Amino acid sequence: MAKSAKKSTRKDFSKDPINKSLTPEQKVSFFRDMVRIRQFELTSLAEYQRGVNMGGFLHLYNGQEAIAVASSSLMGEHDHMITAYRDHGHGLSVGMSMNECMAELFGKIDGCSKGKGGSMHLFAPDKNYWGGHGIVGGQTPLGLGLAYGVKFLEQKGCCLCYLGDGAINQGAFHESLNMASLLEIPVVYIIENNGYSMGTSQERSSSAPEYLAQRAEGYSMEWDVIDGENLYELRGKLNLAMERARNECKPTLLEIKTYRYYGHSVADANHKKYREAEEIEEYRSTHDPINLWKEKLFAEGHLNEDTAKQIEKEAKREAKDSVKFALASPAPTVADISKDIYWEVDNETEASKQGRYFFND
Repeated sequence: MAKSAKKSTRKDFSKDPINKSLTPEQKVSFFRDMVRIRQFELTSLAEYQRGVNMGGFLHLYNGQEAIAVASSSLMGEHDHMITAYRDHGHGLSVGMSMNECMAELFGKIDGCSKGKGGSMHLFAPDKNYWGGHGIVGGQTPLGLGLAYGVKFLEQKGCCLCYLGDGAINQGAFHESLNMASLLEIPVVYIIENNGYSMGTSQERSSSAPEYLAQRAEGYSMEWDVIDGENLYELRGKLNLAMERARNECKPTLLEIKTYRYYGHSVADANHKKYREAEEIEEYRSTHDPINLWKEKLFAEGHLNEDTAKQIEKEAKREAKDSVKFALASPAPTVADISKDIYWEVDNETEASKQGRYFFND
């Protein structure tokens, strides 16, 4: 990939080999996955606004669903995923159940983090999904470490590490880029650029050339820009970066143009003040990734309106059932606060008896 202007091309990515091999069933499954994420988020929003069972923060993924679904569809046995606090969509896309996610949002023992993490800290180690992190940019050196582990173990894989456009100015991120390039680490950094950081437009918050990802040139790293509404383009360009990581142990910085329909979090009451209401409606009406993919499947003859409505109905029911599951799940006990701190303590190893958890003699 030459280091030149990286505008999202008009290439027909449906003809890309990684997409030509897709079956109609797989394409419909992408639609189902995006609809499930959307319905989970809408149900979460309703429960949060009730102000009874859910506390903390809630960062919704509405409008960005195609990114998580496209990238998770490309993951193999030794590929890993880590993200920031807007993490529900990523978790569901790798196969987490709505039940374990909603229970975590409710702070219940059957949640994926046993009720200790909440919305911002969803984890599924069995699916190579490592969170869900609340510190802005804090996941970027962790993603580097996961990818380093893949290389150290001589596995053919990579780590997908997501961050928002507001995190690109964090020092830890730039240190991570430097190490990734210098040590040739198989990590793919993915900027989900929804344009506003927490509540400040990109133009006012980040000094950059034409693209945020162009900063990669300062670290001798490949980069690209992707249309976050186009699932075919997402898969095509993500696959190139993931294959570069797997086969060459070379990192990539990707910038995916996307949009969030709600505020930075549900607590962001001013999101219609720093954005025009017309702008939000324009994206909902003409740029919605779910509707665009649905229309694509209609045109290709893989989906019809009745089936699409049935998929949406099933997703709504699943989301409502997850609320019932979360309500029925027990709350953690006071004693649970001291569990899951150190593996050695929980498993009563010899190291735990000696008080040495990390170091050999």
